Amino acid sequence: MAESMPTHDPLEQILARRADFLAFATKRLGDRAAAEDALQEALAKATTHVSGLDDRAHAVAWFYRILERRIIDQRRRDQTAKKAHEAVLAESHPHVEAVERAPRPCACVTREAESLKPEYETVLRRVELDGASVTAFAKESGLSPTNARVRLFRARAALRSKVERRCGGCCENGGCVDCTCDH
Repeated sequence: MAESMPTHDPLEQILARRADFLAFATKRLGDRAAAEDALQEALAKATTHVSGLDDRAHAVAWFYRILERRIIDQRRRDQTAKKAHEAVLAESHPHVEAVERAPRPCACVTREAESLKPEYETVLRRVELDGASVTAFAKESGLSPTNARVRLFRARAALRSKVERRCGGCCENGGCVDCTCDH
């Protein structure tokens, strides 16, 4: 007796509903570009794990769970990036209270962070964006906690300097928020 073949490939089921998934992610993230990123990450994860899917009839529901986890991860990254930006601003302009800052940070901060030396970019990403403690970063990197703190201090100073050079006057009055430098 021949084995019965599934009527639909799970990946085909998922790809057929791409527009629905994108709408789902856009509604939750409030930004189509961020939703596209989350959807692409979820699709990549699904393609690597679809072979382990036990119930192929529930592929769409399974994918919604994967996508929802990616959306949660994206929200966490966004919140962490906002906190990192506020920390840089607090160090640059301690007289500016966090509640007084505008919610739109300058995109120059992200661009300049990516142009730092790799060890500086890594410590900023792990501590400021991913929320790792300096001690945890030190352990991961094989550094002493003191060395990791020094590296973080230097990375923040380098980033602050680069942003101030790039943005000039718009950073001087209250930090690099509601940026007008158009860089």
